[in-house]
Amino acid sequence: MAGNEDQTMDKSLEGQGLGEETQLSESAKQHVRTLADLARLAGVSAGTVSRALAGKALVNAETRDRIQALARHHGFKPNQMASKLRTGRTGVIGVVIPLGHEKRQTISDPFFLTLLGHLADELTESGYDLMLSRAIPDGTADWLERITSSGMVDGIIVIGQSDQFHVIERVAQSYRPMVAWGHYRSGQAHCAVGTDNELGGRIAVEHLVASGARNIAFLGQTGGIEIATRYRGAAMAAEAANATFVHLPVELADAAMGPQIAQALAGTDLPIDGIVAASDLIAMSALRVLHEMGRAVPGEVRIVGFDDLPLAAQTTPPLTTIRQEIAEGARALVERLRTRIEGRPTQSLVMPPRLVVRQTTRS
Repeated sequence: MAGNEDQTMDKSLEGQGLGEETQLSESAKQHVRTLADLARLAGVSAGTVSRALAGKALVNAETRDRIQALARHHGFKPNQMASKLRTGRTGVIGVVIPLGHEKRQTISDPFFLTLLGHLADELTESGYDLMLSRAIPDGTADWLERITSSGMVDGIIVIGQSDQFHVIERVAQSYRPMVAWGHYRSGQAHCAVGTDNELGGRIAVEHLVASGARNIAFLGQTGGIEIATRYRGAAMAAEAANATFVHLPVELADAAMGPQIAQALAGTDLPIDGIVAASDLIAMSALRVLHEMGRAVPGEVRIVGFDDLPLAAQTTPPLTTIRQEIAEGARALVERLRTRIEGRPTQSLVMPPRLVVRQTTRS
């Protein structure tokens, strides 16, 4: 039946010359208000027109292109709201960044911007719009339910679990179309995509020790589960290497970061010769502080960051770092979310970290 309609459509359009975008009469233009009007003019069913305008492969490419040309010629646009009501879909994905442990951190953090850029590309390719929300839990446990029950989105991507792992777990028991960038614990309910952070912390310290560092500092707050896991891996590696290891808490809020690093380094009696930074942003700030203190990198202090953001290769000297596969992770997040929206189960993905050696650890 669809093939007969396609043939009829071809003849109808050939007769009207729409393959060449030929003008039709103004009186004909005035009568195209609905799918039924367009279908009647094309000589096919409204279903065929609907599928063609939606770009469905059920209609052959030539016929689809010609129906779309006919719609453009008449200035016809489908009623998107009615379509969404029929399908029960909004065409929108909510992207939520919870900041329970770092309330002064902003979305302008380079890691967030990098991941958001890749997510926006992937969602657009999948036909979705993106709705961004920065959540500050402030002791309330329903911040995520307010988003999932809003009716405004088809699914949720949570960027980072912060100190809200158990909240995400609870919501995942009843709300299925949700995935998170972050840490994976065996047996957890919510689907997560992220890096093996413990392994990354261990690799960072092992590289510092191999580069000659013996007195190592970890810079970063450990309130969020991802950074806490990086710290644990780094501490284990330092203990195994019999290296001295100290934790110097540093916030991810850009304004506070530099002064905190300067104060922490000046306030310790340990002759720090190696730094594991919880993120590239902290590592970059540490580079600037050490330069202001007159301490040479890597001559006196070696630094390893975490993320491998595009800026990491542009610092002076270029930053050695632990690479997270951010673009690959964004693809995996969107693929898994689409699968869950369709009602099918998914598995979490733990990606291996990779050491990228640059000049901050190479003399």
